[in-house]
Amino acid sequence: MNDLDKDHDLSGDSLLDLTDDERLALIIERIESKFLDYDGYDFSRRQILALNIFFELSQELRGREMFYAVCMAIPQALLGLESTMYLLEDEETFALAACSSGKCDKDSTRPWSDVMNDRLTIQGESMHIPIRGNPEYNDLLSFEPPHNILGSFVMRPCAGLPGHARLFLEKYVNRVGYQLHHRIIRARNREHIAFIKSMVQDIGHNVIVPNMYYKLYFNRLKRKIEQLHLATTSILAKVNKGATPELVDEGNHLAEIAGGIEAQYQEIYSHYESTSMFLETLLRRRHFEEGRYVLEKRDVNLPTSVVAPVIERFRHRFEEHDIQLVLIGECTEDQVIRLVLDRGLISQVLDNLLSNALKYTEPVPDGQGGEEKCVTYGWKVLADFFGPGKPGIRVWVTSSGAPLDLNEPMDVFKPGFRADNVAHKAGTGRGLYFVRQVVELHGGKVAYKHNGEGNEFSFILPFEQAQDVGLR
Repeated sequence: MNDLDKDHDLSGDSLLDLTDDERLALIIERIESKFLDYDGYDFSRRQILALNIFFELSQELRGREMFYAVCMAIPQALLGLESTMYLLEDEETFALAACSSGKCDKDSTRPWSDVMNDRLTIQGESMHIPIRGNPEYNDLLSFEPPHNILGSFVMRPCAGLPGHARLFLEKYVNRVGYQLHHRIIRARNREHIAFIKSMVQDIGHNVIVPNMYYKLYFNRLKRKIEQLHLATTSILAKVNKGATPELVDEGNHLAEIAGGIEAQYQEIYSHYESTSMFLETLLRRRHFEEGRYVLEKRDVNLPTSVVAPVIERFRHRFEEHDIQLVLIGECTEDQVIRLVLDRGLISQVLDNLLSNALKYTEPVPDGQGGEEKCVTYGWKVLADFFGPGKPGIRVWVTSSGAPLDLNEPMDVFKPGFRADNVAHKAGTGRGLYFVRQVVELHGGKVAYKHNGEGNEFSFILPFEQAQDVGLR
């Protein structure tokens, strides 16, 4: 195993399970191993300095062309060698990237061959050293590099070089490969970010703006429904004046149809409003520009502006699953609790909790020899929760069922986590992580416990007031 292979022992998913002490001990062990490696190489002081200088200059100078110049300058300054660098542009083709003479044909390409391969090869005066990448990051490249090779570093004249100098150049090119690999990834990341910014603009133009037109269509439909009610009322008034019983029944049936249409309209419009808010909140341009969730806080009434709309979206679905949905405690739907928050994101937090409750609620004894499935929810102001004079507002959702199989209560809020006793249910393990992210971004806290009646998920937000944060 060479020094490059040993480096790979410090990567991989297995290291995620190590404790801090184990991780530190492993690193120290590798450092000691590196000391032994360098003692075995017996590099000269000038060669070691050349490696250090390469790392310093590759960090200082920006741009790929300057990086290539640094790569080729080290062998020239140290051993008087001219260099040419080829990089794989696809799985089969090496493309000329740079040469120290400055007179190379940049359009030149070469295939895999006896010299352009994954081994150090000497042909005449030229020595071909494969440029190796870091296999842990190959998935971030545009294609899987064959044999973990990113390119070929060709140096000349090398026919008379002693083996010790060849060993140094091989180790040097290994380090060039790692630096090159990270630069390629950074360049791809910049391209990715540029694409995301462009896509966000397209989303605004092709998704958000057209979605706004639906509100216009809903308003037109509402006016048509109002006209239908007026026409129905007029017909019923005429029918009730001496009409036959059959005609009266038909008129009443018409009124029922009109009422059903309005009820369906109200349900669809409610879903439209929630979906539009979620869509516009999640696709908020600043999220993508800043690489994180960005809050847009407003003064809202928590029960009527956040809780009630989300509850109404779920009420019918809970009924379909024979789940009772109950507001408990001293809470009332018309209660006024004004605070400052990002309405769209906090609504999605509550949406996630109710969505989980819908999936994971289990039947429990109802005390009368039968079983029932129940979800309760509510909110409460907690005085001085965040310190003297700094109250919090606690919101919870509790679903009947057995406790989750957890080592620690907060494990359930980790990304991708699924408790063993609910792993058979459909899910990604991302919803509660999203909940935690948004609540903590508000300066709040999340919690889970089994309270004896069911699995209770809650979050506590700072009870910020509009005047306290300068909102009007």
